[in-house]
Amino acid sequence: MFLRTFLALPVLAALAFAQAPAGPDMKSVSGSIKARHAQIKGIILRAAEKMPEDAYSFKPVDTVKSFGEIMGHVADSQYFFCSAAGPEKAASPGIEKTAKTKADIIAGLKTALAFCDKAYDALTDTSAGEAVKFGRADMSRAGVLQFNTAHMFEHYGNFVTYMRMKGLVPPSSER
Repeated sequence: MFLRTFLALPVLAALAFAQAPAGPDMKSVSGSIKARHAQIKGIILRAAEKMPEDAYSFKPVDTVKSFGEIMGHVADSQYFFCSAAGPEKAASPGIEKTAKTKADIIAGLKTALAFCDKAYDALTDTSAGEAVKFGRADMSRAGVLQFNTAHMFEHYGNFVTYMRMKGLVPPSSER
């Protein structure tokens, strides 16, 4: 039995890797940027879904935004960054100020991330270095998208703290 199991392991491993979905080419600049975005997008969505509805209004202290407000801010910021870097322009719908329920915030976040996906999908190694207008300055397309990803990771740090204070394990720490 041990020998059969031992001999089957390489076959099972090969099947698992063969069935893995294809991701961005991590050897390219654009692929690396797309992969980091996909990573943070996934864990932020899981954090949004995992946090209970009643904790969306949670603030550790009165002088900071609630979990839901920060989630809405992340959603709104997708329009700012990806309108600058991507093929489409759109103003933020003001999710942070208007969406009040967990369902509304998650719906707004998913729509915002889908909008932003178009900018990441359009990114190539050739277009990555193109200058785009970002605020009052010019920045490379890749720079704007990397800024967005860094911004999302920054706020994920807030989500981790809020989740831990509520006794939840954040998605990036789940086993």
